[in-house]
Amino acid sequence: MTDTQYLLTFVVILLTSLTISHLTSSLRREARIASQREGRTAAMYAMTKDLAAALTTEQIVEIGTRHVAEVFNAKIAMLLPDAGGKVRRSADGALDAARIDPDIAQWVYDQQKQAGRGTDTLPATSALYFPLRAPMRTRGVLALVTARETEFAMPEQRRMIDTFAAQIALALERVHYVEVAQNALVDMESERLRNSMLAAISHDLRTPLTSIVGFASVLENEARGDASHDMAHAIHEEALRMSGLVTNLLDMARLQASAIRLNRQWSMLEETVGSALAVSRRVLEGRAVHVNAPPSLPLLELDAVLMERLFANLLENAAKYTPAGTPRISVIEEHEAVRVLIDDDGSGVPPHVQHRLFDKFERGEKESVLPGIGLGLKICRAIVEAHGEQIGVVNREEGGTRFWFTLPADETPPSNWLPDDETERDA
Repeated sequence: MTDTQYLLTFVVILLTSLTISHLTSSLRREARIASQREGRTAAMYAMTKDLAAALTTEQIVEIGTRHVAEVFNAKIAMLLPDAGGKVRRSADGALDAARIDPDIAQWVYDQQKQAGRGTDTLPATSALYFPLRAPMRTRGVLALVTARETEFAMPEQRRMIDTFAAQIALALERVHYVEVAQNALVDMESERLRNSMLAAISHDLRTPLTSIVGFASVLENEARGDASHDMAHAIHEEALRMSGLVTNLLDMARLQASAIRLNRQWSMLEETVGSALAVSRRVLEGRAVHVNAPPSLPLLELDAVLMERLFANLLENAAKYTPAGTPRISVIEEHEAVRVLIDDDGSGVPPHVQHRLFDKFERGEKESVLPGIGLGLKICRAIVEAHGEQIGVVNREEGGTRFWFTLPADETPPSNWLPDDETERDA
């Protein structure tokens, strides 16, 4: 350069070229990133479309594993929970079982946080674990190993894999609730058919059973003192027991059909208990039932017929499972409610059975030699809930079982109320 002007021109041109080169390089990088982003967006759209058509969990696992592996050039494995909440590796996936730490995967599932390589939690492990979080709950864990350690160094990459995991989790939750809905529909239809069959069979059995009970009673009276008296008595007892079972089946069918109608009337609970004791005289034979009711017990607006059935079923249950005990009824007055306790001295109810003891066809002992089909307590719960109250069972500390239920006592009878017999007397 023979002139300083050329030097100035050279510097200006050099700066211009460097600026253009930098801008061109940035543009190419942005174009490459945009191209990668567009490719992954297209891949996500393709995966979402495939997941929308998936009908089973296995299909979702296969689709998610394939798309994530193609987009991120990684080996993938999915771990899904079993009924006990323990995550287990699915059959699909190219990631070796030896490279998956089940304890880390379980921690990710329980805590709903990322763990593994590139995170703050156990970064020395070879795999990266993402929770499959859905709106209702976590549906599993996505584990992956990439060829490059810096594959997920950029926050955008993490957000992208989070989006893929969220889409997979949504698909898993959708399939889960579809299965729940299908099972519920099948159960409802099965329940409807079973109730129809029970109602039809019970109606057909009631008439001949009534005849058998009547004939057995006549034979028992005529054979008094005869050798056949015991046989006639056994026939009578078994016929009465079968008649009670048929009555329970009919009541259960009516309750399931929402045909229960409460005939609420003001009545004294002591009279209802007395009627139930009279009805249960046969099953309580040889047992003393102690009734403890406070004198200040208010009048209750109840369906007396259903209440009598409630007490009769509970007393029969107490007598059935108390070989050497004595059922006791205690009535406790509470604020705006009356709590009734029925205690026995039996062996108690196992804790794992208490929460389902009031379900239909549920019994405390599966292979019990005691008669019954598990409908009495279900009917009791339906009667109590029809009155807007609750029923339950607990084991007493001193031994035995305590059935309890509450009755509404938040209203007072009208000032002009009189019992039916008093009304007739005034007339």
